[in-house]
Amino acid sequence: MTRPNIILIVDDQHRGDCLGIAGHPDVKTPYIDSLAQRGILFENAYSACPTCIPARAALMTGMSQENHKRVGYQDGVTWDYEHTLAGELSKAGYYTQCVGKMHVSPLRNLLGFHHIELHDGYLHHNRYASTPYYENQKVADDYLYWLKEEKGISCDIIDTGIECNSWVARPWMYDEQLHPTNWVINRSLDFLRRRDRQKPFFLMTSFVRPHPPFDAPQCYFDMYRDKKLATPYVGEWADQESYKKWGRVYDSSEGIADPELLRQAQVGYYACITHIDHQIGRLIQALIEEQIYDNTIILFVSDHGELLGDHHMFRKTRPYQGSIKVPFILSGPDWLVPRNGEVTTNLVELRDVMPTLLDFAGADIPDSVDGKSVRIQPKDKVKESKTSWRTYIHGEHSGGHMGNQYIVTESDKYIWYTQSGKEQFFDLKDDPHEVVNHIDTPEYQERIGQLRNILIQELKDRREGYSDGTRLIVGCPEKAIL
Repeated sequence: MTRPNIILIVDDQHRGDCLGIAGHPDVKTPYIDSLAQRGILFENAYSACPTCIPARAALMTGMSQENHKRVGYQDGVTWDYEHTLAGELSKAGYYTQCVGKMHVSPLRNLLGFHHIELHDGYLHHNRYASTPYYENQKVADDYLYWLKEEKGISCDIIDTGIECNSWVARPWMYDEQLHPTNWVINRSLDFLRRRDRQKPFFLMTSFVRPHPPFDAPQCYFDMYRDKKLATPYVGEWADQESYKKWGRVYDSSEGIADPELLRQAQVGYYACITHIDHQIGRLIQALIEEQIYDNTIILFVSDHGELLGDHHMFRKTRPYQGSIKVPFILSGPDWLVPRNGEVTTNLVELRDVMPTLLDFAGADIPDSVDGKSVRIQPKDKVKESKTSWRTYIHGEHSGGHMGNQYIVTESDKYIWYTQSGKEQFFDLKDDPHEVVNHIDTPEYQERIGQLRNILIQELKDRREGYSDGTRLIVGCPEKAIL
């Protein structure tokens, strides 16, 4: 049987609930919804280490964070893995290409791809004056180099005045065709035009948005500008002071103090999502015209979420649903993805992307891979069985007072902050937005003890010393790289 073409669509900082098909009251995503209706939506998909670099390490290696060794965000550390998603597909005879964001080191590290057309957004580390010429984004980033050819040597993606982690929002200032979201699809379509048609292909189409800056073209802002938007979820446990103190800082992770600026951030974020969605529509149409849509697997996922004001917080790294829950949609024709339109509650994580796509390619899955294939065969109930699938995910992120460890299941979550020892427990079945912290509620104590013990065992051999196998130890020095 002909091997399918494979497309991995990755966007950045996209909340798992910000899809029309997921029931979001405001966000419109007709093309992504179409992919889900033609496939399977995994409603319990998580990022175990929710910032760009560690999340992408999981996605590209199939490893858990304990094994790919990145348990926080740190720039400038060389990526050197024996087995990668693109590398294994290349060895299996696939023609492999990435367009858009990689966020690896060195900047032009192919990571097994035959070719990359790179745009990583704005990377502080690769903008500093001490950066070698060939590693400077203004030279090494293909989109930025192209944009300067189009608009002049001084042109930059930050000409809006918006910083790359900021909650400030405003429309894109140049023609829509010059926006990096459009560029990623333009270059993806060009790959389809000039690919080697004697081989199946693997295309990774990788967007920087909806990661800030929130700068979609004006028409997408207009879709949400006058709409009454649902307000963020705020737990009764939420810190009521930090966001008031720090919420005037343009990139504060503690939240946004001005309610109108918070609303503008929502508008900008949703605008970026719908902009991406419409560009994905262009890719779908091109596959139809190429007559390969019915022989192509599409997996849509994001590296992590965005808190967007939930609990008076912004950005990611924290262990709450807005930050750690991501879209995860497997889409394809009936002969590849049976039972189209299904929603599954199985717990999945970014480490599952690599084995899933290797499974569809008929390629061997390396022993280094910790993830599992989520491919579902006709009448195959094994991968749906709760006894054969994982029952929890261990997640974490370093970061001082934000440094955290968590255990999440389909129905609940236990959180432990490594430097303060603060604990939280949420009953996600009855309280999906984490409004009530039940850590001291008597009827949950047995369950809390079970999840705490799982975390104790997960951490008992870690270099930081978080656990001695019987208890959690507060205040151990953190690491971003193990």
